[in-house]
Amino acid sequence: DSALNNGLTASPIHEVLVEKAVLGWKEFKLELLRDNADNVVIICTVENFDPMGVHTGDSITVAPAMTLSDTAYQLMRNTAISMMRALGNFAGGCNVQFAMNPDTEEIIVVEINPRVSRSSALASKATGYPIAKIAAKLALGYNLDELKNQITGSTSAYFEPALDYVIVKIPRWNFDKFKGANDTLGFQMKSVGEVMGIGRCFNEAIQKACQSLENEAVGLGYYGKSLMHSEELLEYIKIPKWDRLFRIKDALMAGVSVKRICESTLIDKWFIQQIQLICDLEKEIGAYTLSTLPENLLKAAKEMGFSDEQLVRIMGDGTEDEMYARRKSLGINRVFKMVDTCSAEFAAITPYFYSTFESAAVQSIPSNESISGTKKKIIVLGSGPNRIGQGIEFDYCCVHGLL
Repeated sequence: DSALNNGLTASPIHEVLVEKAVLGWKEFKLELLRDNADNVVIICTVENFDPMGVHTGDSITVAPAMTLSDTAYQLMRNTAISMMRALGNFAGGCNVQFAMNPDTEEIIVVEINPRVSRSSALASKATGYPIAKIAAKLALGYNLDELKNQITGSTSAYFEPALDYVIVKIPRWNFDKFKGANDTLGFQMKSVGEVMGIGRCFNEAIQKACQSLENEAVGLGYYGKSLMHSEELLEYIKIPKWDRLFRIKDALMAGVSVKRICESTLIDKWFIQQIQLICDLEKEIGAYTLSTLPENLLKAAKEMGFSDEQLVRIMGDGTEDEMYARRKSLGINRVFKMVDTCSAEFAAITPYFYSTFESAAVQSIPSNESISGTKKKIIVLGSGPNRIGQGIEFDYCCVHGLL
């Protein structure tokens, strides 16, 4: 009713279009580029953690898509390419948003944006593919096969990026600035910023993103504890709010089954199972102290994105510095992996890197993809996720610091 009333109020002719409801369906987005020769490439698939009904700007998003079958992906791909070609004489960037019935895999197109958007910036950062730059050159008349991939220097922009890591974006809200504001998430975007985590797996990426929110969270595995009982938590998480992710974790820690949480939230079972893995590991870690924590358990925790501070809080023993010293003594160190658009298939000239902890199963492979140089190093610290009252001058200073 509120959505209908808002639509009627906003409409200059007091009319709204009523269409088939897709609340609770899965939400996906494809980023594409097209040139004047009608060549089209898919840059990235993005999946929303939250189902339809939450504005995509307020939803946790994951790239590449984690729960999309190949059959459904090929249908989305063909549909998106056909829609882009139907735009006529158009060269540049475009994104197409889909809703998918989780039971039947029926697909409905939600919208098409024939432009570079906020989601394009996320896809560009996630893949290392300079979407805005390439889109601008395509609009000027270049073709995809005429443009070089600036990261590899040897492949063309016609190559579709390949990812061997996972990206998780979590929005940042500022409801604490406005006491009494409605913090229920819906069709209108309420977030003011966002953070992005990169990891070898979903668990690591979502923990990194949680640690970057700057809202006292030190990871998904530790954010205080809800005072609600399990049944109250199940009712609470039915309604999407800014802290639903953390309360889902509380419900799992309280022993609520994955199935019941899926029924309450309509979030895909795979995502809840991944959070369950984090909870299971947290419970196991909580039975130890800093000195008794087994090496294999510490390795597993670091590979799943647990920070040093997070670990000592879970155990209630030691300090962050002591945990750092403990894992250094065991040889559990960060390694750096490339974001190079090609999953290391080709040599990369100008990649960027993310830190991770290498799995014991692949330690025979050279771990560190970052080559140390002799030049002096400079760190430019960003300002973190946007907040109310923070202007663009912070980003402006960071850009000039890099230049």
